Formats: sequence, C-alpha cells, structure tokens
Amino acid sequence: MKFKITFFALLLISSLVNAQNKKSVTGAEDRAFWVKTLNRIAYPVVHNLANETLRKNMPLEKAPGYGLNLTKVTYLEALGRTMAGLAPWIALPDDDSSEGKLRKTMREELLKGLANAVNPSSADYLNFRTEGQPIVDAAYVAHAFLRAPKALWEPLDEITKKRFIEEFKSLRTRTGAYNNWLLFAGLTEGFLLSIGEQYDPARVQFSINKMKEWYVGDSWYSDGDKFSMDYYNSYVIHPMLVDLLKVLVDQKKAPQADYDVALKRMIRHAEFLERLISPEGTYPAFGRSITYRTAAFQALAQAALMEKLPEYVLPAQVRCGLTKVFHHMFDGNQNFDDKGWLVLGFNGHQPMIADVYTSTGSLYLATLGFLNLGLPADNRFWTDAPAPWTSLKAWNGQSVKKDYKVEY
Repeated sequence: MKFKITFFALLLISSLVNAQNKKSVTGAEDRAFWVKTLNRIAYPVVHNLANETLRKNMPLEKAPGYGLNLTKVTYLEALGRTMAGLAPWIALPDDDSSEGKLRKTMREELLKGLANAVNPSSADYLNFRTEGQPIVDAAYVAHAFLRAPKALWEPLDEITKKRFIEEFKSLRTRTGAYNNWLLFAGLTEGFLLSIGEQYDPARVQFSINKMKEWYVGDSWYSDGDKFSMDYYNSYVIHPMLVDLLKVLVDQKKAPQADYDVALKRMIRHAEFLERLISPEGTYPAFGRSITYRTAAFQALAQAALMEKLPEYVLPAQVRCGLTKVFHHMFDGNQNFDDKGWLVLGFNGHQPMIADVYTSTGSLYLATLGFLNLGLPADNRFWTDAPAPWTSLKAWNGQSVKKDYKVEY
C-alpha cells in the first residue's frame, strides 16, 4: 500500500510538471525574453564603450594558463563579438514600441562607441595594430558591418570610416593560425571590397580555397589539416564563408555556384544543431571554446534569419528550442558577475574549462545565438504557434524525419 501511495504521488507530480511544461507561451513572449536577454549581455560592453569607460570598468578575468597580451586584445574581442550578434536586430527600422526604443538607444550608443574605438585620442581607443588576436576580432567588427551596413556603417562620420579602413588594412602586417583564422583575414578584406576599398584578393581567395580543401562531408569542415569535433563550424566557418562568398558573388569575383554550395552546407549543419537541442533544452558541452555558450547555434540562427531552413524544420521549432536553451543559460545570475559582465564558464563560473586564449572579452561571442531578432516581430518565426523541436518529438514518440547524409 505504501508503494502504491508513493507511485500515485509521483504520477501526480509528473502530471503537474507536464502540465506546466505544456503551458502555452506565445512567440511575442519569447521575443520579449530574447530582447531582454540580449540587452542584458550586450549593455555593459556597448554602454561603457560609448562613455569611454570600457577599459576602466570591464573586468579582466582570464583562463588559467592564459597566453595572450590581455589588455592588448580583450577589449576589441568584447566589441567585435558583441556587435556581430547585435547587428541584425540593430538593423531593424525604428518604431515606438518599448523594444524599438531600446533598440534605438542600443544603436545610438554603439555608433558612439565605434567612433571611440578607432579614435587615438579616446580613452577607449582599441588595439588593431599589434598582436595576432585582432585579426579575429576585427573580422567580427567587419561581419557586423556586413550584416547591418545601413545601421552601423553608413551612419558613421567620414573620419571614423577612414579610421576603420586604416585599422583593417593594418592587419596585413601579421598572420594567424593555419585554420579558421584564414576566414577572419578573408572576411575583413571582403568587407573592404564591399565598400569599394582596395582589398587583398590573395587573402580572400586563399581562405576560400582552403575551406573547400578542408571540407570533409555532410556539412562538416575540418578546422585545418586535422578534424576537431567542436562548434567552430558554427562559431566561424559556415556563417563567415557564406557571407564572404555573398560579397564576392555580388562583386562578380566568385561564381554563384560556390555560394550556393556553401549555403546548402550551412543549412545542413543547421539541421545538426537543431537536433543537438535536448528535450530539456540543453546541448552537449564538448570541444574547444565552450565558454562561447550560445554562439554554438550561430549557423542555425543564420539559416533561420535568412529564411533558408529546410521545410521539415519549422521556424517555430527553432524558436522554441533556442528559447528553452536560453532560459537554461540566462534566466539566473550564474553566468554574470555582480555588475552584469559575463564570467568564464559554460553555465556558471567555471574558469577551469576556459581555453588559454579566453578572457572576459572572448565571452561575448554568445550574442551570435540571437541573430533571429533581426527577423521583425510579425515574421512567422515569432508569430507561429509553439512547436516541438526534433529531439523533443523523438523522445516523446512523435513522428520524426529520418536523418541522412548529404553528398554536396
């Protein structure tokens, strides 16, 4: 009898939990949560840079065994990575909604901060000129300009534009790692090409040729000569390769077929990422750089932003899956310090898992998971009814499309 009471009590608890989990949440509520969370992450970086207090106020946490020149690189990391994720949202037109007002303020502060970042007289003049790491983070700045040219590049005054161009060209005095870093150099040069500036075609072509050579199949690129099982295909390779090839196609410097193949591969990779979201809204913490947190989903977010998801991956299931992940990671305070800055870790303060190149500024790659805020509030990504993501359907015994490998 005692067993039966316990058993039925557990059934009751389970049913209550399931009922709570099935509570309907609208896409508008999801969007409000995404906006609040992205603002929470980005605000300290953007606001302080606008006020020339980034160097003064940003904490300088670094991984055990950290091997870079911290104060020469971490601030540009924070800027480039933050704005690359903000850019699609910032690019939306102004409106009188509370979100619209917040977005306008964020854009205005970011533009002010960008001027400070390349002004040699500013307390927050950022380093592009020495060290290897700026090759990486200048590329994220350039990526943001490509994602939101009318919001982030065109409004800059001519002096600030000239300064950015000079800083980007100064990167040519250095080389980086023989892996995904080739794309960083290529993308920055691609941005220069897009605005009619002199660019280095060798850096561009070399990066594309090596990515073609390093493709191993079924949407996976090797990150250099040896394959690494991690999230760098999403952190860097697919989004930057696709967007670089788009510039080249637009400028008639590459065939359309190259872009089409790269896009197909990113879409296939997006399928993998969607399937990696567990029924509970978690995902595997494997590979290098897991401190980049939600940047792991950049390729999925970009495919959805471009409205290029496969027809059997509904926008709503991507929204719901990512929202569940974001709640797990950002509802509490475990990933923030008492002043709102991100801390080293995956889901908490876990400095032991940070890589030797990781510091506070590095962590702001997390914004790349939020690209879908660039879809307006009336897009079906936000308006469609909630839908279960693939692993949730699979573990609940629902119909799921059989997975497959692709040959392109």
